[in-house]
Order: sequence, then C-alpha cells, then structure tokens
Amino acid sequence: MPRLSEKTRADRRQHILTSAWKCFSRNGFHATSIDDVIAETGMSSSAVYRYFRSKDEIIDATTEEGLTRVREIFVAILDRDPCPSPAETVVLLTGELDSRTAHPDYDMTRIALQAWAEALRNPRLLDRARTIYADALGHIDELARRWRTEGHLPPDADTHAAAATLFSLMHGLIVMHHLVDDVPAETLHTGLALLGVGLAR
Repeated sequence: MPRLSEKTRADRRQHILTSAWKCFSRNGFHATSIDDVIAETGMSSSAVYRYFRSKDEIIDATTEEGLTRVREIFVAILDRDPCPSPAETVVLLTGELDSRTAHPDYDMTRIALQAWAEALRNPRLLDRARTIYADALGHIDELARRWRTEGHLPPDADTHAAAATLFSLMHGLIVMHHLVDDVPAETLHTGLALLGVGLAR
C-alpha cells in the first residue's frame, strides 16, 4: 500500500476533527463516545485510531482548536490595514462571532465554551489555555497601543487594561449568545459609552 501524502494525512485528521465537532456541538464532550465520532467520520475504527488513540486525544485537539480560534479573531483584526478604530472593532467582534456560529454542522463558539470547562478540570489544558490567551492579550495590547498612537485613546492610556477589557468582552459575547441572547454592536457601543461616562465621574 503506498504511503499517504502529508496533505492526505492532514485532510483525514481534519475530517476526523470536523466529525467530532459535529458530535460535540450536539451533545458535548462527555456525552459523546468515541464510537459516535467514528460513526460520524464514516471511516473504520482502525483508520480513526491511526490519528487519535482515544477520545481524550480528540478532546485535546479540539480544545486547542477552540482556544486558538478565539485568539485568531484578534490576530485578524490586528492585521487589518488601516487599523480599525475601537468602534469598528466592536462591530468586527460581533461579526466574527456571527461567522463562527453560522456553520451548518458545528458551532466553534459552543465548543469554546466546553474547552473552557475542560481546561478547569485538566491542568495541562489549563496551562495551554493560559499560554494561548496570554499570546492573544499581547496582540490586543498591540492593537490598543495603535489606538493610543492614533488618538483613539488618551496619551497616558493603560493599554493592558484596554486589552483585558476587550478580551473579556469577546468571551462575554459568546456566553451571552449561548445562555441569554445576542448582543448587537449598537447595544455594545451604547453600553460601553455609558459605562465610560459613569466610571469617569
């Protein structure tokens, strides 16, 4: 039997993960069995086990993907030229959330919620989450420094505080989407402006 190319192997591994995401989006990490994932892939069990030795390994890979995709939202915003203003960034954040919940087969923000819970019970995943999110905060801090340079923030603005607030806002949007209701960009603009006025008094 000829050896599989690296691309074919990567495609098959991604197919297994995508199949798992469908299952996890429906039933969660722990109500999904490895047999559920194998059935979703349409592959043989031996073929799946060539890539992942257990459901835990699939959960680990899924958690990594879920955490990384939240970080990538901010990386993509930082890469825009010209740099979006704070108001434009709020619109982009809500748009990114919409795009990540629109897939017909799985919802990566739903998986992100599960990844956070999984990290709380798994010290190794918690360390990985902290590493990924610390990197994300670094990107957002750079975004806030650009805002300060361009006059969107005061010259003495604490960019780390701005970064931490924006990062918290993104995670809050995900929680609101799944547990309460979506928060439109206009509502965020109004709420943030009101809080700014209130905190300045």
